[in-house]
Amino acid sequence: MSLNTQHLALLGHEFVSQSKKDGFIAVNNPATGEDLAFVYDIKEQELQDIITKSQVAQKKWAALLAVERANILLKWYDLMLEHKQALAEILTQEMGKPLAEASGEIVYAANFIRWFAEECRRIDGDILQSAQQNQKLLVLKQPIGVCGAITPWNFPSAMITRKVAPALASGCSMIVKPATQTPLSAYALLVLAYKAGIPKDLLQVVTGKASMISKVLCESDIVRKITFTGSTEVGRTLMAQSANTIKKLSLELGGNAPFIVFDDANVDEAVKGMLASKFRNSGQTCVCANRIYVQSGIYDKVAQALKQEVEKLQVGNGLESGTTQGPLIDTKAVAKVEEHIADATSKGAKVLSGGKPHSKGLSFFEPTILTGVTKEMAVAREETFGPLAPLFKFDTEEEVISMANNTEFGLAAYLYTNNAARQWRVGEALEYGIVGINTGIISTEVAPFGGVKQSGLGREGSKYGIDDYLEIKYMCVNLGN
Repeated sequence: MSLNTQHLALLGHEFVSQSKKDGFIAVNNPATGEDLAFVYDIKEQELQDIITKSQVAQKKWAALLAVERANILLKWYDLMLEHKQALAEILTQEMGKPLAEASGEIVYAANFIRWFAEECRRIDGDILQSAQQNQKLLVLKQPIGVCGAITPWNFPSAMITRKVAPALASGCSMIVKPATQTPLSAYALLVLAYKAGIPKDLLQVVTGKASMISKVLCESDIVRKITFTGSTEVGRTLMAQSANTIKKLSLELGGNAPFIVFDDANVDEAVKGMLASKFRNSGQTCVCANRIYVQSGIYDKVAQALKQEVEKLQVGNGLESGTTQGPLIDTKAVAKVEEHIADATSKGAKVLSGGKPHSKGLSFFEPTILTGVTKEMAVAREETFGPLAPLFKFDTEEEVISMANNTEFGLAAYLYTNNAARQWRVGEALEYGIVGINTGIISTEVAPFGGVKQSGLGREGSKYGIDDYLEIKYMCVNLGN
């Protein structure tokens, strides 16, 4: 299947072309290797012009009543659900995830729009008690202004709406730079946004050379905030580039999530959560289980139970019925998984299941389980971002907390135990921004998403997410005699 008439209607943007032409970049389907479409390679001066227009549009948008902004956002939400199937098919073709997962992402993405459409009517200030007579102290919340968003390929719709929705709800404008591998989802969302009534200059998608675009956004005096989801390495670069203009930053960076299973856990439920956390999106999520710690008393039982479930996974094109595991995004991702397996097995780990590129070729990879994994192996320190489940063994609670926290990252962690006191004790001891207890699925628009340590700054989603797009202004009013 390639892009059909319905898909192309959602991609009716001047920066998207069906045919190859000068100044456009190919978008590839990782499951087939074919070119899906071509997107415009923007020039620096064109980007500067977009930034200038964004500033003008932002001031007009901020002047609207909150309920007016909310109503337009809710129209966008409705249009996303109306076109859910086509949006999911576009997503699957450019990114590779199974259609059922892509469809779930579209709903998840739309929910951020609905949530922040509702939240924008609750952007309230405050009146403080003054220490002096005839004086009023007021606190206002105002939009920060023009924002730049740089989004990843693994959730090409949800990571956009999670940033755009609070920005627009608060009265900001936004320029989105989607990942080079997955820009079509961004343009499809943009077309629907315009159809809903969002002004063209208020929300823009730009594609092209990532280093140029990010540098221009970070160094612009007009752009007041940068929000980024991606690697810690790139996050550091963006921080440095933003330093001279003292920008507000939201950074959702790398993870190295521990998944802890204690002896008293329900093994079937733990394996179910493990499967969801580790192998969703072929292991290509920032919160997926990267280090699986199993207490020694049930280690072998968990390993065999996981093997049984992993071998049921169906690898294939995400558009094909029954597929539960799509391709990796590209051959570089395959190489990273192979490196981690080779390193681990050279140091004593054993392959329990999978372990090599899939016979389907391209960037397909067998879901893999390693046993006998230790802290000396690369997979203990580095994020794999692929369908590799390494099983570590531990004996005591204190030992596993130390092992889990022994990383510069701090995005998500998981633990399974039926002991309520341990749930609280370990949950609080883990140095992570998000902790899933007896669940492998943690993402929702109603909860704050973000990490600690070198996993980032700020929070997205929830009632707290809109604060990252607001400035607090204090007004001291002398009423006179």
